[in-house]
Amino acid sequence: MSQSSVDDQTCQVGNPAKKNIQIETTPRRVRVRVGGETIADSKEVLLLHERGHLPVYYFPESDVRKDLLSPSVHSTHCPLKGDASYWDIQVDGRVIENAVWSYPQPIPESEAIRGYLAFYWNKVDTWHEEEEEIFVHPRDPYKRVDAIASSRHIEIILNGVKLADSKRPVIVFETGVPVRYYLPKDDIRWELFAPSSLQTSCPYKGTATYLTANIDGQTYDNLVWSYQNPIPEIPKIAGLYAFYNEKVEVYVDGQREAEPKWFRSALDFFNASEV
Repeated sequence: MSQSSVDDQTCQVGNPAKKNIQIETTPRRVRVRVGGETIADSKEVLLLHERGHLPVYYFPESDVRKDLLSPSVHSTHCPLKGDASYWDIQVDGRVIENAVWSYPQPIPESEAIRGYLAFYWNKVDTWHEEEEEIFVHPRDPYKRVDAIASSRHIEIILNGVKLADSKRPVIVFETGVPVRYYLPKDDIRWELFAPSSLQTSCPYKGTATYLTANIDGQTYDNLVWSYQNPIPEIPKIAGLYAFYNEKVEVYVDGQREAEPKWFRSALDFFNASEV
């Protein structure tokens, strides 16, 4: 996902029968850092949920170092929030253009964000919730990730070639994401794979590394991923490997699973990123 698409520049109105915007407080202390400067530090951030978008933190103006911001001529319009104004960040001679936005006169439905500022995630250096660094986007309090050991028989097949066969998967159930089957290395035909240089981050699991398959002379890039050192909240998947269900045939207890009808795979959503 391009950085500009997180908020205003792809703002779309969804089904008016459903709630498009939800704004709520969070008890978490959130900080944003650029270089050696903490540019925002607040215990009173708002978390804005918008249909079709990642959650976004909004900071009270009083908790943002506005002395490190300069107004930009850039502006955008969102029918769900109003007209947005932007600021550049200036730290130690470094200028980050249009990195911060706010809605000085939000529409009534989004009145709660008046006086608050938001940051494009990838335009700043680091984000922290309490004392832990977080990655990619705010962790959604309405999202759940469960990793459950199973005895289901999992077979992975691609173009008639069996790539993996396991009766000891860890199954990851994640809100809004296809079921993923994490398999032990010994249950995968390791001779068909080679390490990829790709690495991605997930706020719920950690940093993933990838494997590329070579089958009958054809290369399948980044077909498999693994969290060798996942975050403490999800230790069960450490050192296991998962295949993109969308790219292979997955058999569970002898029954082929339907291809996931999921509109955001990691490779599309984050320009090569596992979910």
